[in-house]
Amino acid sequence: MDASPARRVCRTRRTRVPPRLLFPGAALVCSLLLVAGCSDTGAGSGPKAPSAREADTAQAAAPFAANDLQADYERVIKDVLPSVVQIQAGDSLGSGVVYDDKGHVVTNAHVVGESRTFRVTTARNEEALAAELVSSYPEQDLAVIRLERVPDGMKAARFGDSSKVDVGQIVLAMGSPLGLSSSVTQGIVSAVGRTVTEGSSGGGTGATIGNMVQTSAAINPGNSGGALVNLDGQVIGIPTLAATDPGLGDSAAPGIGFAIPASMVRTIAGQIIEDGRVTDSGRAALGVTARTVVDDGYRPAGVAVVEVSDGGAADKAGLRPGDVVVRLGDTDITTITSLAEALASMRPGDRAKVTYTRDGDERTAEVTLGEQ
Repeated sequence: MDASPARRVCRTRRTRVPPRLLFPGAALVCSLLLVAGCSDTGAGSGPKAPSAREADTAQAAAPFAANDLQADYERVIKDVLPSVVQIQAGDSLGSGVVYDDKGHVVTNAHVVGESRTFRVTTARNEEALAAELVSSYPEQDLAVIRLERVPDGMKAARFGDSSKVDVGQIVLAMGSPLGLSSSVTQGIVSAVGRTVTEGSSGGGTGATIGNMVQTSAAINPGNSGGALVNLDGQVIGIPTLAATDPGLGDSAAPGIGFAIPASMVRTIAGQIIEDGRVTDSGRAALGVTARTVVDDGYRPAGVAVVEVSDGGAADKAGLRPGDVVVRLGDTDITTITSLAEALASMRPGDRAKVTYTRDGDERTAEVTLGEQ
């Protein structure tokens, strides 16, 4: 299917110009309001002052809580950061996560691009290690590379269960933003289940990815392929995209980033490592090659079928070249991107009603979706 470049998100891989370093400062301000009850021992009595012990306890409560959270951050960073690497592919930099003890590293397909060999730098070793591509799966923007030599002390990251990720969870994003290796940013899970389309220009894959984790943790160029980690030290996603704001000239929208969920990462990476390629994508397909069409006002108005795959879902449902798909299930279809996003929320084998026009007449058909 052809796809026009999306304006919603941008890749976070490429960095060439060294940034101007700023020293970030953070302050945690805790305030405590002490409210005392009125004394009943006599009229005109003022508020009862807290005892020395009560005051000490109240003043200590907030610092103890802050210290506990800081200790959690430090523990997770110390545990996970050695599993996050910097990947140099040609003249571009990105990040990766050590997947197992055999030297496999999972990253984004747009990080590896067209390269077949790479230089990998770990958090504990400045010496670059040679690596080669195992396989890339642009449809999900994931890839696996393998180190030629596994250095001492390298350990695999622990991947969590995506179904247990909740909005509001504190998360840390680890990677090499702007070439600054072993960097960490902090935020929360802002939303789950997002379907996001990546731009196809400038080396992007154009992938439409479902069930993504949205986070407020800063995702900058070079973070792609790194780790989004919870406070249990589990990787819950691979940071991949940052939102762009068309109103600001497509510059990055602060605090809106997206990560591929860990369960999908394990599914794709596991198949690549075992079989050398993806054998079961888990992605629904209509079985057509199509293009966006516009109405008389040049507004997107549907997806015209250019070619129908023999034996595919559309073929079995009776669709043919020239039909214009305008709805899939309850989702209006106006562009090739909206069709891809609708399919990303479905699974192979799902049944859905497809609404289309043929020679000006609107028709419907039941389709059983195939696999991409």
